[in-house]
Amino acid sequence: MSFTIYPAIDMRGGKCVRLLQGDYDKETVYGDSPFDMAKQFADAGAEWIHMVDLDGAKEGNRVNDSFVIKAAQELPAKVQIGGGIRTEEDILHYLNNGVDRVIIGSIAVSNPDFAIEMIRKYGSKITIGLDAKDGYVATHGWLNTSEVKAVDLGKRFADEGAETFIFTDIATDGMLSGPNLEAVEQMAIATGKEVIASGGVSELADLTALKKLSSKGVKGAIIGKAIYEGRFNVEEALAEVKK
Repeated sequence: MSFTIYPAIDMRGGKCVRLLQGDYDKETVYGDSPFDMAKQFADAGAEWIHMVDLDGAKEGNRVNDSFVIKAAQELPAKVQIGGGIRTEEDILHYLNNGVDRVIIGSIAVSNPDFAIEMIRKYGSKITIGLDAKDGYVATHGWLNTSEVKAVDLGKRFADEGAETFIFTDIATDGMLSGPNLEAVEQMAIATGKEVIASGGVSELADLTALKKLSSKGVKGAIIGKAIYEGRFNVEEALAEVKK
């Protein structure tokens, strides 16, 4: 069963950063060039790279898109991008410039009809990003928590044709405390679609545990801090899930 590793590049102010639980005041800078980081990951064998425009997520418009497009056009790895995508123009800006998947997050919660229209129009090029805090969807760079249950929203989009979901448990993000396996599994079962787990991966054993859920629909893991902190590298992660 295939299980995909997605090394993550979170961009803020043109740099590679990580936030602790999405807190913009708890930022660590890991590199001055998002493109150079993406190239390192691609050179290490990553088939996909997960990029997030944190400035865009907060401001509601594209900010760090030039790095994303450069990576998509010049590297052999496929690229998926989230953050600051609010309009069809945003989606086309990326898709027309070589990006493989566009992640709809906050707008999917505030305007589900728009998200459904985009799913119907662009199919597998659209990924729905659901970030949950205590089971409820959080939006706008995790600054707001809604009254919508993540699994309910996931099921609705799955019924409308969404093929891929990225599920983040905010409590585990950047904490290196292990992923919330139960919540990820619940999302996969509720949607019946492919779910990519995000948040909490701290060691190779976490990848093994997630891969064991692949029969339920958990098909990948986004890894950020564990790589940046040197817990393991991309090559080791890829080898682990190929076992």
